[in-house]
Amino acid sequence: MPRHPQVVDHDSTHIFEMTPEDAPSPKKPGKRRRTRRVLLICLLVVALLSGGGLLAGGLYLRSVEGSIERVDAFEGVPEASRPEKVASDAKNMLILGSDTRDPENTSGSRTDTIILAHLPKGRESAQLISIPRDTWVYIPKSSNGRYGDREAKINAAFAWGGIPLMVQTVEKYTGVRIDNVAIVDFSGFQQIVDALGGVEITVEKGFTSTHSLLPGGRREFPKGKQTMDGAMALDYARERYAFADGDFTRIKHQQQVIKAILDKAASGGTLANPGRLNSFLRATADAVSVDETFSIFDSATELRHMRSGNLTFITNPTTGTGRKGSESVVLDDPEQAKALYDAVRRDAVPEILAAAK
Repeated sequence: MPRHPQVVDHDSTHIFEMTPEDAPSPKKPGKRRRTRRVLLICLLVVALLSGGGLLAGGLYLRSVEGSIERVDAFEGVPEASRPEKVASDAKNMLILGSDTRDPENTSGSRTDTIILAHLPKGRESAQLISIPRDTWVYIPKSSNGRYGDREAKINAAFAWGGIPLMVQTVEKYTGVRIDNVAIVDFSGFQQIVDALGGVEITVEKGFTSTHSLLPGGRREFPKGKQTMDGAMALDYARERYAFADGDFTRIKHQQQVIKAILDKAASGGTLANPGRLNSFLRATADAVSVDETFSIFDSATELRHMRSGNLTFITNPTTGTGRKGSESVVLDDPEQAKALYDAVRRDAVPEILAAAK
């Protein structure tokens, strides 16, 4: 009997077996597969509006918006299963992604980054909650009825049912209703950083990359502040095997890079350079897909005063790592997680910030 294609999680012995009907559909000609994360379009292109003039920037941004791929992120998600919208003036956005050119990612069907971004009433700040991909949660049944309805690593939801099942899983776990979804191709991240002329990152503790081969050996990241080009920043944000706590340090590094991109995008040097600004916006648009209801222009207008100092990064409360059968997983802290997401639902920003300490 022939074997079905398999999606393998290389960080465990867990294998997701898929039938031909479940396998991802072939890519359309001329379209790159998109996926990985960052607040990008929502928070980065806002630099144009805040510094370059709302009218001129708005016209340009509308032209860029037309080139961004749209996805039906809520297809088949039963309305009866979704949480109630509690704070009508706040917005909650799910940011997903994986690196299709990461040498560790051979399946293309995993989402390595999961962020719940909370945008409070007034849009003067944003709280970004990173959920480690190995977090052990309940995953609802997939639309074809073949997968789910059991506990598993949260990123299995993407392999089993794509974006809609990931939306259901995150809503089920957090109790927070998702308003919009953005999918970021982290393999396009290198072009975004290069379009900005590099970004400044302070490396807290020096390390050697485990997978980036250079003519002189593997890439070294010395301790201290340094300017990283796209290739270096991508390697910095990918690495996890060099650290004792693996994905937790990688999440911190990804958060650093988001802040650095936002600061550089909003800088006078970028805004005053039409060529660089154009390259940045085009590279960003090429790397991002959004749901069909998401308006890039409206969101950028709402967030035009946003800077990295207004962002708070939070990691989903955990008690550490453990084992579930043969799998190494991240175990959440149920009480702290419940308090955090209850605050998100109510748009209680002081309580959300308290959870970040």
